[in-house]
Amino acid sequence: MSTSITTWQRDAYLISTDQARLDLATAHRFIAGTYWAKDIPFDTFLRSVRGAICFGVYHEAALVGFARVISDCATIAYLGDVYIDPAYRGQGLSKWLMECISAHPDLQGLRRWMLLTSDAHELYRQYGFTDLAKPSLWMEKAVANLYQKSAE
Repeated sequence: MSTSITTWQRDAYLISTDQARLDLATAHRFIAGTYWAKDIPFDTFLRSVRGAICFGVYHEAALVGFARVISDCATIAYLGDVYIDPAYRGQGLSKWLMECISAHPDLQGLRRWMLLTSDAHELYRQYGFTDLAKPSLWMEKAVANLYQKSAE
Protein backbone atom coordinates (compact mmCIF):
# COMPACT_ATOMS: atom_id res chain seq x y z
CA MET A 1 0.00 0.00 0.00
CA SER A 2 1.43 3.33 -1.01
CA THR A 3 0.08 6.41 0.72
CA SER A 4 0.76 10.11 0.55
CA ILE A 5 3.43 11.50 2.87
CA THR A 6 1.76 14.44 4.53
CA THR A 7 3.04 16.98 7.03
CA TRP A 8 1.42 19.65 9.18
CA GLN A 9 3.28 22.42 11.05
CA ARG A 10 2.17 24.34 14.14
CA ASP A 11 4.72 26.55 15.90
CA ALA A 12 7.62 24.30 17.02
CA TYR A 13 5.55 21.15 16.36
CA LEU A 14 5.27 18.99 13.26
CA ILE A 15 3.09 16.00 12.43
CA SER A 16 4.32 13.80 9.61
CA THR A 17 3.40 10.49 8.01
CA ASP A 18 6.94 10.01 6.69
CA GLN A 19 8.01 6.65 8.16
CA ALA A 20 11.66 7.40 7.32
CA ARG A 21 11.51 10.21 9.88
CA LEU A 22 10.15 8.02 12.72
CA ASP A 23 12.38 7.34 15.70
CA LEU A 24 11.28 3.71 15.97
CA ALA A 25 13.03 3.06 19.29
CA THR A 26 11.19 5.96 20.93
CA ALA A 27 7.86 5.06 19.35
CA HIS A 28 8.30 1.47 20.52
CA ARG A 29 9.11 2.65 24.05
CA PHE A 30 5.92 4.72 24.05
CA ILE A 31 3.67 1.89 22.86
CA ALA A 32 5.35 -0.92 24.83
CA GLY A 33 4.54 1.01 28.00
CA THR A 34 0.80 1.31 27.34
CA TYR A 35 -2.01 -0.77 28.80
CA TRP A 36 -3.07 -1.95 25.33
CA ALA A 37 0.31 -3.18 24.03
CA LYS A 38 2.31 -3.69 27.23
CA ASP A 39 5.74 -5.17 26.44
CA ILE A 40 5.09 -5.57 22.70
CA PRO A 41 8.28 -6.98 21.15
CA PHE A 42 10.18 -4.56 18.93
CA ASP A 43 9.92 -6.80 15.85
CA THR A 44 6.13 -7.06 16.27
CA PHE A 45 5.88 -3.28 16.70
CA LEU A 46 8.04 -2.79 13.59
CA ARG A 47 5.72 -5.00 11.52
CA SER A 48 2.74 -3.01 12.80
CA VAL A 49 4.37 0.22 11.66
CA ARG A 50 5.20 -1.13 8.21
CA GLY A 51 1.57 -2.17 7.69
CA ALA A 52 0.03 1.18 8.61
CA ILE A 53 -0.10 4.90 7.96
CA CYS A 54 1.87 6.24 10.91
CA PHE A 55 1.64 9.74 12.30
CA GLY A 56 4.66 11.04 14.20
CA VAL A 57 4.28 14.13 16.38
CA TYR A 58 7.56 16.04 16.70
CA HIS A 59 8.71 18.89 18.91
CA GLU A 60 11.61 20.29 16.98
CA ALA A 61 13.35 17.01 16.02
CA ALA A 62 12.17 14.88 18.97
CA LEU A 63 9.32 12.38 18.64
CA VAL A 64 6.71 13.26 21.28
CA GLY A 65 3.64 11.49 19.93
CA PHE A 66 2.52 8.69 17.66
CA ALA A 67 -0.56 7.09 16.09
CA ARG A 68 -1.25 4.40 13.49
CA VAL A 69 -4.09 3.94 11.03
CA ILE A 70 -4.61 0.56 9.40
CA SER A 71 -6.74 1.01 6.30
CA ASP A 72 -7.50 -0.12 2.78
CA CYS A 73 -7.79 3.64 2.02
CA ALA A 74 -11.15 3.01 0.37
CA THR A 75 -13.75 1.72 2.82
CA ILE A 76 -12.47 1.15 6.36
CA ALA A 77 -9.85 2.28 8.87
CA TYR A 78 -8.74 1.20 12.33
CA LEU A 79 -7.16 3.88 14.51
CA GLY A 80 -4.71 2.59 17.08
CA ASP A 81 -1.70 3.36 19.24
CA VAL A 82 -2.62 7.02 19.78
CA TYR A 83 -0.04 8.30 22.23
CA ILE A 84 1.36 11.64 23.42
CA ASP A 85 4.40 11.69 25.73
CA PRO A 86 3.20 12.68 29.23
CA ALA A 87 5.63 15.64 29.28
CA TYR A 88 3.77 17.11 26.28
CA ARG A 89 0.18 16.42 27.31
CA GLY A 90 -2.23 19.24 28.05
CA GLN A 91 -1.15 21.30 25.04
CA GLY A 92 -3.85 20.16 22.61
CA LEU A 93 -1.52 17.81 20.73
CA SER A 94 -3.92 14.84 20.81
CA LYS A 95 -6.67 17.03 19.35
CA TRP A 96 -4.35 18.35 16.67
CA LEU A 97 -3.20 14.79 15.94
CA MET A 98 -6.83 13.72 15.50
CA GLU A 99 -7.45 16.70 13.19
CA CYS A 100 -4.47 15.69 11.05
CA ILE A 101 -5.52 12.03 10.94
CA SER A 102 -9.04 13.11 9.93
CA ALA A 103 -7.61 15.36 7.19
CA HIS A 104 -5.16 12.86 5.66
CA PRO A 105 -5.93 12.73 1.92
CA ASP A 106 -5.81 8.90 1.72
CA LEU A 107 -8.36 8.53 4.53
CA GLN A 108 -11.25 10.48 3.02
CA GLY A 109 -14.65 9.02 2.11
CA LEU A 110 -14.29 5.89 4.23
CA ARG A 111 -17.46 4.02 5.16
CA ARG A 112 -16.31 3.08 8.66
CA TRP A 113 -13.66 3.95 11.24
CA MET A 114 -13.00 1.80 14.32
CA LEU A 115 -10.94 2.11 17.48
CA LEU A 116 -10.64 0.69 20.97
CA THR A 117 -10.14 2.83 24.05
CA SER A 118 -10.64 2.45 27.76
CA ASP A 119 -10.10 6.06 28.76
CA ALA A 120 -10.31 8.58 25.91
CA HIS A 121 -13.93 8.35 24.78
CA GLU A 122 -14.53 12.09 25.07
CA LEU A 123 -11.55 12.90 22.85
CA TYR A 124 -12.73 10.57 20.10
CA ARG A 125 -16.38 11.69 20.34
CA GLN A 126 -15.17 15.15 19.24
CA TYR A 127 -14.11 13.55 15.94
CA GLY A 128 -17.33 11.67 15.21
CA PHE A 129 -16.70 8.39 17.01
CA THR A 130 -19.69 6.94 18.86
CA ASP A 131 -20.53 3.84 20.86
CA LEU A 132 -21.47 0.90 18.66
CA ALA A 133 -25.03 1.34 17.40
CA LYS A 134 -25.50 -2.42 17.10
CA PRO A 135 -22.95 -4.19 19.29
CA SER A 136 -24.59 -7.54 18.52
CA LEU A 137 -23.22 -7.28 14.96
CA TRP A 138 -19.60 -7.11 16.10
CA MET A 139 -17.34 -9.98 17.05
CA GLU A 140 -13.72 -10.15 18.05
CA LYS A 141 -10.93 -12.62 18.53
CA ALA A 142 -8.69 -11.22 21.24
CA VAL A 143 -5.68 -12.65 23.03
CA ALA A 144 -5.26 -10.99 26.43
CA ASN A 145 -1.76 -10.10 27.66
CA LEU A 146 -0.15 -11.56 24.55
CA TYR A 147 3.17 -9.78 25.03
CA GLN A 148 3.66 -10.40 28.73
CA LYS A 149 6.11 -13.13 29.60
CA SER A 150 4.56 -15.88 31.64
CA ALA A 151 5.78 -16.26 35.23
CA GLU A 152 7.63 -19.53 35.53
